[in-house]
Amino acid sequence: MAEETGTEPPVVIKVVNNGPYQVKGPVRLVDHDGGEYELTGRTHLLCRCGHSANKPFCDGAHVRTGFTATRAE
Repeated sequence: MAEETGTEPPVVIKVVNNGPYQVKGPVRLVDHDGGEYELTGRTHLLCRCGHSANKPFCDGAHVRTGFTATRAE
């Protein structure tokens, strides 16, 4: 929750069990080619399984491929 001083709320990254990383809060994401994505104002899901056709974002491929993870990777 943002303080009344006008500061941004904290960024929260949650590991979804057997799924993507859930990112809440304003962040700047930079890919390996230097491409930038401004992630603001809502929740974004980032691929963790490596099979998304929309990397770095999740497209649900983890369900189709049976991705499982017993720990945060």
